[in-house]
Amino acid sequence: MNIVRKTIYAASNGDRWFLCVGEEPTDVFVLHEPNGISGGRPSRIELSIFLSSGADCPERLVLLGVIGSLVAASSATVPVSPSGPEPGAAGAESTPGETVSST
Repeated sequence: MNIVRKTIYAASNGDRWFLCVGEEPTDVFVLHEPNGISGGRPSRIELSIFLSSGADCPERLVLLGVIGSLVAASSATVPVSPSGPEPGAAGAESTPGETVSST
């Protein structure tokens, strides 16, 4: 299985959290790797569960910041309401029965 991962948080005790994407682009999850001394095993945490738990945990806050930075970095704007024609509609063919003027 080919997993791409990016570190989102490394705790002072050696625990690490990664944002991961599996084979499918919709397979997004968090991987927790405990420090070696604890003897724990890495665990996969579904993204929805990770984001809905532990409001004050630093690894969750960092991931929310990463998600927020993606929105802030985007130059895309979302229209408040679709009041105008669809993109590209200005050059569209006339509707049957519609008068076409060539000015």
